[in-house]
Amino acid sequence: MRRFVSSSGVFALAAVGIIAGALAPVSSASPVKSSASSTRITVTASEFKFVLSKRTVPAGSTVIFTVINKGKISHDFKIAGKTTPTLAPGKSATLTVTFPKKGQFPYLCTLTGHAGAGMKGNFAVGVAPVAPAPAPAPAPAPAGPVGAASTTVTVDMFDFSFTLSQSSIPSGKVTFVIHNKGSEVHNFAILGGRGGAQIAPGTSETWTVSLPAATYNYQCDVPFHVDKGMVGQFTVTP
Repeated sequence: MRRFVSSSGVFALAAVGIIAGALAPVSSASPVKSSASSTRITVTASEFKFVLSKRTVPAGSTVIFTVINKGKISHDFKIAGKTTPTLAPGKSATLTVTFPKKGQFPYLCTLTGHAGAGMKGNFAVGVAPVAPAPAPAPAPAPAGPVGAASTTVTVDMFDFSFTLSQSSIPSGKVTFVIHNKGSEVHNFAILGGRGGAQIAPGTSETWTVSLPAATYNYQCDVPFHVDKGMVGQFTVTP
C-alpha cells in the first residue's frame, strides 16, 4: 500500500532544512599556505679574506649565499658540507643552506693555503657572531734619517723568483717598477715597509717609498710562494 506525504508535510520539512542551514556555522577561511622565507647573503672573496654582508641568522633559516670572487686568483667557499665550484676572478656562484640548529658554522676556502692565509671564519646561527681575530701587527719599519737620493729600481717577478735591477740602493726616495712576468699572481712586499698589490700575470705596478739606511728583506705574500723561493734582500746605504 502506497503512502503519500501531504504538501503541508513537505513544506514543513523544507522549512526545517532552511532553519538548520541558517543556524549552521559558516567558515570563510581558505587553506593556509606555508612559505619558507630565505635570507640572501653576499660573500665577497679576495686575497685572502671573505666579507659577508650578514654574519648571523636565526636558527631554522634557509640562507642563499651568493659568492663573488673579486680577487685576482681563484677561490671557493665551503660551509655546512657544501662547496661552490672553484671560481675564477670575476665569477660567482650560489649555495643554498638550511641551518636547523643553533651554533657556529665554520666556512673557508678549500684551495691549498688559502684558509691558512686568512680565508676562513665562523657563521653564527641563533647565537652572537664571533669577532674576527685581529690581524698580526706588522714588523716595525727601520728608523733613521732618509737621504736625498732618488732611485728607480725595476723588479721582475717570475715563477718563483725575483730579479732586481740593483741590490744596493742609496738612501732616499726609491721608486719600484714591478712587472709580473710569471704565469701566476705575485706581489713584491718589503718586510717592515710597504707591501705591493698582488698583480696578475703580464701586469705591472709602480710605487715610491722613502727608505733610511738598513738591510731590507722582501718576499711574495701569496701563500707558499715564499716556500718556493720568492724571497730576497737588498741594502740601502747611507
